[in-house]
Amino acid sequence: MGASQTEHEPVEEVTLDPQDWGELRALSHRIVDDAIAYVSGVRDRRVWQEMPEDVRASFATALPQAPTPTEDVYREVAANILGYPMGNIHPRFWSWYMGSSNFTGALGDFLAAVQGSNLGGGNHAAALMDQQVVDWCKEMVGFPASASGTLVSGGSVANIIGLAVARNAKAGVDVRELGVAAIERPLRYYGSDQMHSCHRKGMETLGLGNQALRRIPTDAALRLDLDALRHAITEDRAAGFKPACVIATAGTVNTGAIDDLQALASVAAREDLWLHVDGCIGALIAIAPDNRFRVAGIEKANSVALDPHKWLHAPFEAGCVLVQDAGVHRETFAVTPEYLVATARGLAAAPWLYDYGLQTTRGFRALKIWMSLKENGIAKFGRLVDQNIAQGRYLSDLIEAEPSLELVAPTNINIVCFRYRCEGKHGDELKALNTEIMLRLQDEGTAVLSDTTVHGEHCLRVAINNHRTKRRDLKLLVEEVVRLGREIVGAQAAA
Repeated sequence: MGASQTEHEPVEEVTLDPQDWGELRALSHRIVDDAIAYVSGVRDRRVWQEMPEDVRASFATALPQAPTPTEDVYREVAANILGYPMGNIHPRFWSWYMGSSNFTGALGDFLAAVQGSNLGGGNHAAALMDQQVVDWCKEMVGFPASASGTLVSGGSVANIIGLAVARNAKAGVDVRELGVAAIERPLRYYGSDQMHSCHRKGMETLGLGNQALRRIPTDAALRLDLDALRHAITEDRAAGFKPACVIATAGTVNTGAIDDLQALASVAAREDLWLHVDGCIGALIAIAPDNRFRVAGIEKANSVALDPHKWLHAPFEAGCVLVQDAGVHRETFAVTPEYLVATARGLAAAPWLYDYGLQTTRGFRALKIWMSLKENGIAKFGRLVDQNIAQGRYLSDLIEAEPSLELVAPTNINIVCFRYRCEGKHGDELKALNTEIMLRLQDEGTAVLSDTTVHGEHCLRVAINNHRTKRRDLKLLVEEVVRLGREIVGAQAAA
């Protein structure tokens, strides 16, 4: 009898919902107010700053066992996270190639999290919006409505999906069933020596190996050399390989160079190659009135990777891959287990979006993109692309007018490669000088640049992918680089 009573005693059930929604509402309003102040005042703060030791130590504390009041949790976030950002929403952040987010997109991320949908697919509103945003991306680059696509985390995954579809389309065997070892002639992919490192990761992940990816030399404008490509294709065929795919880059990471997409489309058609365009930097130049000519031919690609978190300034993370042949795309990834069979009506009466990529569990990335596109309209984003490219030219002109600075590579779009020059300093000494300038700009919180090496020459690199940047910020950058260069050289001379 005692055991039976114990089995039926009520058990306290718990939830993650708050006990007092009113308290949470008040705190949430405060958080939104703080967030607006944080973004609206970003120009008045340092771009980046080093974390004090006590802040760094806070990330080594033990797993929490007991509850902490939500207000205290937020207080810790405000102090230790918001105060020490990467800095990419700041108007003078020009390092790597990031995008600078937007507040409406951040609200979209919040609402997507509140709504909580899994975008693996199914018959619900978020899934339809996901497909609509993909359709809008097709329209932006000139792909037909019949093409397919999927939203992913960013450019690396978008490119890997494109390369995977190319592999399966060109292998000549059922790679999904038999594996890459069954491919009769080893496949060869081609890209310029300036292509992004994610393509190597992609080739390794796909089982093709790094050696299957041929790096083609670039011309004086740092674009893939077409004659060298044709020679490599002929050479590989004669050696028993199967040329399968050419990876065109619409905006290289180093300099923003854009391969000749029209010519590469012709080569790909003539040689029976898959044309994949890595457009994570430059594909969306297609929406820019003054500069869309630079990516003419992108609509002829078999697949395109692009990043809404760059020139659409969606909060991280938001990538997209588009594929002309929807059937080949789906055949590369689709699996129908017994627990995900479509039904005639109800929640499963719709396509499964996971059939077009690697993730079964997918976040609701579309809402933040959709909201900011609806709020601003595509024409405004096109003007922002033109604005950043014009700012790249403006900065290049400032550098060329300053005797102590020099351009190291041609400015193609919005990426400017330059360095401080000093008589008598070359090679490693000049690299050390420019690296110190870059680090002092960061330490002082003035600006964040990156550095790179272009054809053996080290340089500073400014990627102006920021809707908050003004020309006065670029003028300040030049002034500060010159000041720091003189200070460092002067101190070295005195020593």
